[in-house]
Amino acid sequence: MAATSRCSAGVGWGILLMALAGHVFASAADESGAVAPKPLYRDPIYDGAADPVLVWNRQAGTWWMFYTNRRANVAGLPGVSWVHGTRIGIAESADGGVTWEYRRTADLPVGGREDTHWAPDIVRHEGTYHMFLTFVPGTHEDWSGQRCIVHLTSPDLVTWRNVGQLSLASDRVLDATVLQLADGTWRMWYNDERAGKTIFLAESPDLMTWTDRGRAVAERGEGPKAFRWRDYYWLIVDRWADGLAVYRSTDASSWARQPDALLATPGTGEDDKVHGGHADVVVSGDRAFLFYFTHPGRRPDAPKNDTEQRRSSIQVVELKFENGRLTCDRNQPAHIRLAASDSQ
Repeated sequence: MAATSRCSAGVGWGILLMALAGHVFASAADESGAVAPKPLYRDPIYDGAADPVLVWNRQAGTWWMFYTNRRANVAGLPGVSWVHGTRIGIAESADGGVTWEYRRTADLPVGGREDTHWAPDIVRHEGTYHMFLTFVPGTHEDWSGQRCIVHLTSPDLVTWRNVGQLSLASDRVLDATVLQLADGTWRMWYNDERAGKTIFLAESPDLMTWTDRGRAVAERGEGPKAFRWRDYYWLIVDRWADGLAVYRSTDASSWARQPDALLATPGTGEDDKVHGGHADVVVSGDRAFLFYFTHPGRRPDAPKNDTEQRRSSIQVVELKFENGRLTCDRNQPAHIRLAASDSQ
């Protein structure tokens, strides 16, 4: 009987240990997040979502994605007018960035119906959201026209006030990314098309008054994204078919480019078989996620009609920090759970 009791007790402890182990494994999987779909998001209005930026909406308790929306599915538009004449789209995620639903067009008091809004960046400071929006007066059939960066503020991401246009390096500036440094200074990196599409820098003590500091990166590129992670400052720059160039710095002033780019090699997932472009990065705890867009129809075997060539999709991949550089594997499942952000 004693042996039977010991054997029964052993089985009992074994079951308990297995249950505890299962709980630990389940918790670990739960913490890593659910697998994000591929593509992560397609705009239901124009099917032209690009240039995403994510922000935690403290009032709603959800993540919002603001994005450039191009008229990819509208037939008969001449030249590149399909990338003009639209406002910023908004999608919302209530499950930490896994699933996204279209919410609305951003109601921004900048320009009129025929004007163009591109590539916003949004930061939150002292209870106010600050948006830095690329504004293109008019709708153009080519890549002409002015570009400027306009500053807007909002208490809730819904109602916006136009603070004014920034005085920067030229009349063709776009794609702002804004980051606060450790000493409290704010810096903005942006693309100056007059200077060969290189990346320029502006600086502010308070987000309201900006001083241009000239060129920051001499190599061509657009859509810069600045962030801090793993004790470094990072700057990711879209270099088109060459993927996303990665620059690292200890002071956000002197940048070293890592040899290999991100997302230059096409992936295998749905809508991900081309290079990735113009990205945002969300740092969540000790993890970082890269949100980017693709033109899925620009792969060699795709139909050559305008709609397929123009449409764009949003994707996500987790960044890794390995041997001092950033890497990512877009072909691996992206387990994502964005935490509520106190910094936004």
